[in-house]
Amino acid sequence: MRPYTARHLMVAFLIAASPALGASACKNKPANEGAVVPEDDPGDPATNPGPARGATGGNKDMEQLGTDMGAVKANATPTSQPLDLRLVANPDRPAPLDKIKLPAGFEIEYFAKEIDGARSMVRSDSGVLFVGTRRTGKLFAILDQDNDGKSDRTILLTDKLDTPNGVALRDGSLYVAEVGRILRYDNIEENLERLPEPVVVTDLYPEDAHHGWKFIAFGPDGKLYVPVGAPCNVCEEEKEIYSSITRIDPDGSNFEVFAHGVRNTVGFTWHPETREMWFTDNGRDRLGDNVPPDELNRAPRAGMHFGFPYCHGGDVKDPDFGDRRPCSDFQPPAQKLGPHVAALGTRFYTGNQFPAGYKNQLFIAEHGSWNRSVPLGYRVSLVTIEENTKAKGYHVFAEGWLGSDGSSWGRPVDVLVLPDGSLLVSDDRASAIYRIYYKGA
Repeated sequence: MRPYTARHLMVAFLIAASPALGASACKNKPANEGAVVPEDDPGDPATNPGPARGATGGNKDMEQLGTDMGAVKANATPTSQPLDLRLVANPDRPAPLDKIKLPAGFEIEYFAKEIDGARSMVRSDSGVLFVGTRRTGKLFAILDQDNDGKSDRTILLTDKLDTPNGVALRDGSLYVAEVGRILRYDNIEENLERLPEPVVVTDLYPEDAHHGWKFIAFGPDGKLYVPVGAPCNVCEEEKEIYSSITRIDPDGSNFEVFAHGVRNTVGFTWHPETREMWFTDNGRDRLGDNVPPDELNRAPRAGMHFGFPYCHGGDVKDPDFGDRRPCSDFQPPAQKLGPHVAALGTRFYTGNQFPAGYKNQLFIAEHGSWNRSVPLGYRVSLVTIEENTKAKGYHVFAEGWLGSDGSSWGRPVDVLVLPDGSLLVSDDRASAIYRIYYKGA
C-alpha cells in the first residue's frame, strides 16, 4: 500500500466527484455471489467450492465446446494456406518441456528461467524484453545480447510495485500499470542498472483489487489503452469506468471510455492490416463448468458494448441481470472460447518463420480455469481469421502444461512475436518464458 499524500487526498476528492473515475458504486450484486476471489486465480476451495448451478450449466453447446475443443483435425483451418494442427509430442526434449505437444515441425525451449511470476511482455527495438508480474510486485528486464534466442542476463528493476502486470513502451519510456495508476520510467534502457523514480502519468484509476490488474498497450492512434475490470464476479456498476477499456494520451490527459461491457480483459492487440482492436474477455463464474464461454472480441470503433453484465458470449442471458437488457442490444463475440479457460494475452502472428498460413492469425495464452471441476485451458490456442475481420476457427496450438490428473505445472499468460518470427510465451506459475520456433517438418 503506497502512503497517502496531499496529492492523493485531492485525487480521492476528484474520484468521488467524477461520474467516470469513481470508486465502486454497485447498483446490484447477486445475493449469492459469495467471497470475492479473482477469476484468474487458483482459488481457495474453502471459500470457493466451485461452479454453482450444476456441473454443466445445462448448455449442451457449451458442454461440447468445453470437452471437445482440444480435438483438432488436420487441415481444418479455413485459411488460404491450410494448417496441419495435429499435435505431436517430443520425448527427446528435457523435462518438463517433453510434456508439451505442438504441431509437427515446431519446437519449444526456454528463453528465460526464474522470472518470478512472469506475466505481460513488451520488447524494445534494441531487444530488451520488459516483463511485468502480478503477485510479486516485480519488474524485470531480460537481455539476449547475442541474439541466440536465449536470455543472457536478467535484471530485477524493482520489487516494490503494486501488481505491475501491464508494460508498454513509447519514445524510450517504459509505462507500467499498477492497480490504480500508470507509471512512466523515462530513458529506461539507459537506466537498467539503477531505476529512476517514476513519473506518475495518472493515478485516477480505481483501486479495487478484484480484477484490478491491468494489461496495457499503445494503439495505432498513439493512445495508451487501459482496461478496468468489473470489481466483482457479476454486478451492475453506476460508474461507467468499470467493465471497460479506456484510453488516454501518453501524458495521461484526454481520458475516455473506448469499450463498454467488458468484464475483465487481460489482453488486446490490433490487426496488422485493419488496425482494429481484438481483445480477450474472461466470462463470469458460478453458472457451471461450461457456461459461459470466454470471449474473443473485435472492436473496430469506439463506443461498442459487449454485453456484461446482462449477456455473456453473445447469447447467454445472465440469470441476475439479463431481464434488464436483451442480448440483441450488444455486440456478440468474434469467437467463443473455452469456458473458464482464462484467455489472457493475445497477438497476431506477424513473423515470417512459421508456415505461410499462420500469417495474421491470432495466438491466445489461456491461463487455465481456477475452479472448474474438470480443469480446462493451460495452453496456447490459435484463432484463424478470414478477410481480416471474421474468426473462422479455434484450435489448440500448444498444450501439456495441464496433466491428465488435473494438476498443472505451468500457466501461459502472454505471447509475443520476436523479430526472427519465433513466439515467446510467458508463464507465471513456472516463472519462465518459453520460445516456440519452427524448424521445419
